[in-house]
Amino acid sequence: MSGIYIHIPFCKQACHYCDFHFSTSMGKKEAMVLALKKELELRKEELKEELVETVYFGGGTPSVLTSEEINSIIASVYENYRISENPEITLEANPDDLSKELIVELSNSAINRLSIGVQSFFAEDLKLMNRAHNSQEAEECIREATKYFDNISIDLIYGIPGMTNERWIQNIEIALALDVPHISSYVLTVEPKTALFDFIKKGTVIPIADEVAQEHFNTLQDEMEKAGYESYEISSFGKPGYFSRNNMAYWRQKKYIGIGPSAHSYDGVRRGWNINNNPKYIKSIANNEVPIEIEVLSTTDNYNEYVMTGLRTIWGVSLDKITSEFGEKYHSYLLKQADRYLKEGLLYIDDSTLISTHKGRFLVDGIAADLFMLN
Repeated sequence: MSGIYIHIPFCKQACHYCDFHFSTSMGKKEAMVLALKKELELRKEELKEELVETVYFGGGTPSVLTSEEINSIIASVYENYRISENPEITLEANPDDLSKELIVELSNSAINRLSIGVQSFFAEDLKLMNRAHNSQEAEECIREATKYFDNISIDLIYGIPGMTNERWIQNIEIALALDVPHISSYVLTVEPKTALFDFIKKGTVIPIADEVAQEHFNTLQDEMEKAGYESYEISSFGKPGYFSRNNMAYWRQKKYIGIGPSAHSYDGVRRGWNINNNPKYIKSIANNEVPIEIEVLSTTDNYNEYVMTGLRTIWGVSLDKITSEFGEKYHSYLLKQADRYLKEGLLYIDDSTLISTHKGRFLVDGIAADLFMLN
């Protein structure tokens, strides 16, 4: 099984925290849609032996496309690839785009899962992040979407400057009351070359303390568990039967191709990434050339990748797989590096699988980095 990721590099406005590739100019939107469809055709041989199980429209903001543009891209997917009988086809969408009319149109398309970028239900958070929607739009679009879609996910961000734990709990309570089956929740990270980075550097925004962000994370884990959601990955919470198949494929290292500027691809042996320039991307595709840079992964690269992705999930890192795929050297190294975290109660071993504890989950990226083998 494999997946296709389609990057839509347009947004109405720039969120202050975002460092993804996008443009706020829609002038090349029509040309971009044509280029995306052309790239799908140019790369069909890469998955000719594969059955595609997931298609994911990410961005940027895919919901700035019309339903006709979305349908034409999906048609190109079906024309060029073998698609499973019941694929998961996800569209990321912002609340301000999800009018009742668009929701109905999408429900009549092949899209069967919505991922709605709420981020917060509070005006002060939305203003600080420079989101285009307000809290009322967020709640109204989710209520409307649930009339037409069974499979809905919403995004929430914690660790926002000025956010108290009480306000974070209220965010979670509002989300749970809307009864969506999947919630993705991330800590706000301050990336270089973003407006938020500049605000913090100038002192106009005070970043939240690490211990407060950790309190938010622990609260999230506890509240979601009480509500019957399972944290199958540290930022992903699903009710039974609603784990994102796209997310699971990524964290379990399944093959996927990335279509569009800045999109990444992975086939287990190589990792690739497209150029992150819209005009250059469109020009290259028009010349029947995919503007992609390829990196061949070493054994150590694949080991590090598996440790990082495995520790973030409930499936953990199989010690038997480490031995069989990477060798005894990597197995011994992993156990040696993990020893302090096992003693500190941040990791544990169950049925020959290394797994992060509840206490260790907030720190898991740093723990994984310490388990990496250096080239």
